[in-house]
Amino acid sequence: MHPLENLTFGQYSFVYNSLSFAIATLGAATIFLFLSRSQVSVNYKSAVTISGLVCLIASYHYYRIFNSWEAAYSVANNVVTKTGQPFNDAYRYVDWILTVPLLVTELILVMRLPGKEGSNKATRLAVLAVIMVALGYPGEISNSAGTRWIFWALAMIPFLIIVFDLFVGLKDAIGRQPEDARGLVSAARWILVLTWCFYPIVFVLPMLGLSGPGSTVGIQVGYSVADILAKAGFGVFIYAIAAKKSEAENPQGLRDAGYASAGAVAR
Repeated sequence: MHPLENLTFGQYSFVYNSLSFAIATLGAATIFLFLSRSQVSVNYKSAVTISGLVCLIASYHYYRIFNSWEAAYSVANNVVTKTGQPFNDAYRYVDWILTVPLLVTELILVMRLPGKEGSNKATRLAVLAVIMVALGYPGEISNSAGTRWIFWALAMIPFLIIVFDLFVGLKDAIGRQPEDARGLVSAARWILVLTWCFYPIVFVLPMLGLSGPGSTVGIQVGYSVADILAKAGFGVFIYAIAAKKSEAENPQGLRDAGYASAGAVAR
């Protein structure tokens, strides 16, 4: 838990509205992804389902974070005062320990790697993701810049291994994807990595001289933006890949069943 700071009404409202926006966005993505399972073939329903589950878990935890933020402060006549209740943003790490492994799993599932290749790759990446999040937490709750830097560096090790696996370990597998979907699958790796880069950047804000209320606002808003992009945005992209691959593998069957590709929906 980060220590509570005395905030202006504008600072409090910025975090309040960011958390509210995250709940709405992740909730809408959850509904969209679960309803969109009917738009893809059975081979890719698991990937879209997990994407929806990631957004559902995140929207629940944002609801808890939002409630904790409201309880920690009281607002009267545009004056913000601390209530004495702690603000529990440890919900973020509870969320990440569940959702971050699922994010890499949904990418492997939508690629539909054969046999043990897919299960081994998904397991390896998921375990690395759990280690990455677990190593970040001790630094997140520490008020010592030195401790934060140590655990930031440790968490970056599994992160870099994941990046290597995505861009080198999956190179041949991407070459085996349907031609129409190959570019989307390749882009998904970039989206995953770039959205994940928000997290270590937000993590180091207090170590770069941002302190007090500015640090609180930067951390809460920064993590909210990162979660929206990495979960809702990435989930919708996973659906687009699943729909494109479904159409490429069985176009007539999808048309007969009344399915629509992501491109057709966009048009």
